[in-house]
Amino acid sequence: HVQLVESGGGSVQAGGSLRLTCVGYNSDYNNYYMSWFRQAPGKEREAVAGIASAAGTSYAASVKGRFAISKDVADTVLNLTLRIDSLKPEDTAMYYCALCTRRNGGFCSQNEYNYWGQGTQVTVS
Repeated sequence: HVQLVESGGGSVQAGGSLRLTCVGYNSDYNNYYMSWFRQAPGKEREAVAGIASAAGTSYAASVKGRFAISKDVADTVLNLTLRIDSLKPEDTAMYYCALCTRRNGGFCSQNEYNYWGQGTQVTVS
């Protein structure tokens, strides 16, 4: 069973930067897709950035150019990072990392993700 643990959130001023990390323990999957999602109060959860096991990336239009996703793998530990620059108040949300193993490394829809972290809060003022 894979456990995902996020960290790195916090309260920052607009224009600042944050680096979110997600560590996935006990993963022996070779083909997967990992993403960062966010959910603001009163809004639906949305995908903001994703990366395939083969390293292809995707970004929501609203964050392209400001968010950068990357990953590193060490044995059965997945390390997922989201670098956020030029933060805006509308970036305020709970940020979640998620792992999908159901598409053999291909892009997954939100309801196909089978592992989720507990989230880390980002607040921009």
